[in-house]
Amino acid sequence: MFPSRHFIGIETLSREELLEILSLGAKYRLLLDQDDKNLTDLKNCTVANLFFENSTRTRFSFELAERRLGATVINFNNESSSSAKGETVLDTIKNLEVMKIDMVVIRHTLSGICNMLSRSVQASIINAGEGTHEHPTQALLDVLSLQQHFNEFKGLSVGIIGDILHSRVARSLVFALRLLGANVHLIGPKTLLPAHFERFGVTLHHQLDPILPELDATVSLRIQMERMESGYLPSLIEFHKAYGIDERRIGKMKSHAIIMHPGPVNRGVELSHYAVDSEKSIILDQVTNGVAVRMAVLKMIYEFRSSSL
Repeated sequence: MFPSRHFIGIETLSREELLEILSLGAKYRLLLDQDDKNLTDLKNCTVANLFFENSTRTRFSFELAERRLGATVINFNNESSSSAKGETVLDTIKNLEVMKIDMVVIRHTLSGICNMLSRSVQASIINAGEGTHEHPTQALLDVLSLQQHFNEFKGLSVGIIGDILHSRVARSLVFALRLLGANVHLIGPKTLLPAHFERFGVTLHHQLDPILPELDATVSLRIQMERMESGYLPSLIEFHKAYGIDERRIGKMKSHAIIMHPGPVNRGVELSHYAVDSEKSIILDQVTNGVAVRMAVLKMIYEFRSSSL
């Protein structure tokens, strides 16, 4: 059973709890390959999706996961909502609560907002990515994808490449991989990979080529264009030369190594066209697994709520 009525991050999970989510996610992943993909597990549950930040994969996969489980779904439009008139997020949720919603899936630019909301509302809060803190369901779909390919995590070497400094994806994935026993290598320029990340039990690298042949999987992070404007990077061209995965670098990878990316991909920056479309890429598998793990989280939180009543 899920350890809480909220899902704020990976950092607070135990290894056993993480494995339980992955186990249920794997079962739902098999369901998605069937003709009849729809269940009634959440038929008495109402879920509100509050996305204060642009999203395609996360928003659609959460909504699809909710509908696959039979939930009633409400989608929040930030531009046409009362938040555009100055209403706080907390007031928005409290108004939704009196309409008898059960769960709120929230994506926001402010780090820590999910934890704050979880202490102030009765509805279950599910973190769909907040600020530079965590993006826990992205980590779940990433580790499920790795599990499908390698089965075991112990001894597995995973390289996370790019803007580690600002990445909520990297933080959640580091927590999950370390919890499962994998070796994690963070790779990027010094401006985007400060030394204090070593406290997470990872190894830091400022060059990709020396470590690349040792990796079983690479996870390239999306580079935001504003990083150049802020002085973190000289140019996207220089970043690709130093850290981009292309045909030449694929030739240096282990024969079984896989390429991952949380999306959307800047083709020609983090990954070349060749890398995105190569047999080593499992990016589209990650997207499908996103629906499955989000179904698992929703189901387990619903069961916790039901047992607590």
